[in-house]
Amino acid sequence: MSARAWAELMLLALIWGGVFLSVRVALDEIGFVTAVAHRVFWATLVLWIVVTARGLPVPRSPRIWGAFLVMGLLNNVIPFSLMAWGQLHIESGLTSIFNAATAIFGVIVAAIAFRDERLTARRALGVTLGFLGVATAIGLENLAQFDLRSLAQLAVLGGAFSYALAGAWAKKNLSGLPPQVAAAGMLTGSAVVMVPAAFWFDGMPSFDLELRTLAAIAYYALAATAFAYLLYYRVLAMAGSGNLMLCTLLIPPVAILLGAWILDETLPPRAYLGFALLGLGLVIIDGRMFRRRPPVPT
Repeated sequence: MSARAWAELMLLALIWGGVFLSVRVALDEIGFVTAVAHRVFWATLVLWIVVTARGLPVPRSPRIWGAFLVMGLLNNVIPFSLMAWGQLHIESGLTSIFNAATAIFGVIVAAIAFRDERLTARRALGVTLGFLGVATAIGLENLAQFDLRSLAQLAVLGGAFSYALAGAWAKKNLSGLPPQVAAAGMLTGSAVVMVPAAFWFDGMPSFDLELRTLAAIAYYALAATAFAYLLYYRVLAMAGSGNLMLCTLLIPPVAILLGAWILDETLPPRAYLGFALLGLGLVIIDGRMFRRRPPVPT
């Protein structure tokens, strides 16, 4: 990758690594449904401004708008809600580790949904190590108790699985659209669901909030959603999808450090071991370290 691609990849990892902290801060004062509604509503407005400013064509087909709605459910409504609720009961750093399992679930979903995405022996090994890492981070003895903390961890993993389904849905139904339009349409579908849900569950939203809460909402809605989606597609165009997997590995360390520094979170040793196993699984799935390099001409 070019130096610019590396810099923007690192910036994306830093931005998304901070989203777990900002969501947790907001949850101290607002409900998790309202927190998600803020995230998708304000990001929707920003992205449509970008689409309009660039003069990009807006789809008119009901089929495409139906696909946007499903994409919004799979990529925003379900995972954002499950992970925000989960963060009420587990550490933000641990949430980020489970979020990294998205890539593991993605390999399985792609193998089922697409003929050209076979589950090779190397990928199967990576998936197995990934799931072993997730199980280690959870602590299987904790699942036997099945308390609220265990349920929260499973909810976050459910969100990661929903992200994987969203990736397959986008590949089948949204390919060919300008990425800014696809992101704006997806978030519109999410806002259509989450804004009424926030009124239903939490009542009329209040803006008489502490400054730190307002700053957290602004961060995760504008920086970590609207701007991050635009940056994501820039990095994708420059570096390719394979290199974007590096972002998956860089996000948890950022989230863990921020959680420890600002929220005084401490994670058990098994969480770090689990992340190491999960990261190794992702590296094996990526496969580049096993490819032979061409000889250097002399």
